[in-house]
Amino acid sequence: MDTIDPPDDTPAPSDIESLARKFQKELNAGLVSFILLGILDAATEDLYGYQIAKRLEGLASGSPMKQGALYPVLRALASNALLSSRVVPSYAGPARRYYRITAAGRETYARFREIWTYTRNFVDAVAPEGTASPGAPL
Repeated sequence: MDTIDPPDDTPAPSDIESLARKFQKELNAGLVSFILLGILDAATEDLYGYQIAKRLEGLASGSPMKQGALYPVLRALASNALLSSRVVPSYAGPARRYYRITAAGRETYARFREIWTYTRNFVDAVAPEGTASPGAPL
């Protein structure tokens, strides 16, 4: 009697990369607000978007977050009263919008940090470091 081999369910490398990009995009969507609040919580002065993007680059080379994606999130955080903003004219170009974290923003950041710590600990317990395929980007 002939046996039938089950179909190969292994995704093609291009499918894996597509899924990895989708996963990274979804992770970024959930983390951008948290990260921006953290940067502004640590800031000793008001910052405008480009300065925030540069700080991100300085903290993590090859940041997966695109600079253009920061501005809508900054506006959303400001519209939720987590950031205050002010526009300052610039002699060298267009006016700049500077952001500062508010008291509500600090409280929200502290809560986001609790959620992040819980989630990170859960993920580390379920999928401990070293269980990924060799050479897989983290």
